[in-house]
Amino acid sequence: MSNEDHSADFPLADDESVPNQLQESARRPKPAQPLPCEEVEDQEEKARLITQILELQNTLEDLSQRVDIVKEESLKLSSENQVLGRYIQNLMSSSSVFHPANSRSATNKNDDYEW
Repeated sequence: MSNEDHSADFPLADDESVPNQLQESARRPKPAQPLPCEEVEDQEEKARLITQILELQNTLEDLSQRVDIVKEESLKLSSENQVLGRYIQNLMSSSSVFHPANSRSATNKNDDYEW
């Protein structure tokens, strides 16, 4: 084989029939790839955020349970308060000491005043 045969296999720089590889790569830019350190930092940030989200979810669940407990306790105390209120009213109505002042007769009202 001669040198001319081998040179035919390789395109020349000024040969326009063969596209220049630099021109092709300039036409199609590659998407930006994160640097290895950025990728590690992003993964650490994601892991930190996931941990924080899980902690907040647990806190929210705990608070929701506490609200439910407080609601039940409030209803129970309200019911007990009503029972005690009726009990006190019954005690007051059965005792002569706790009769309301407006139940006295009109003649007794005049006796209250001394002139």
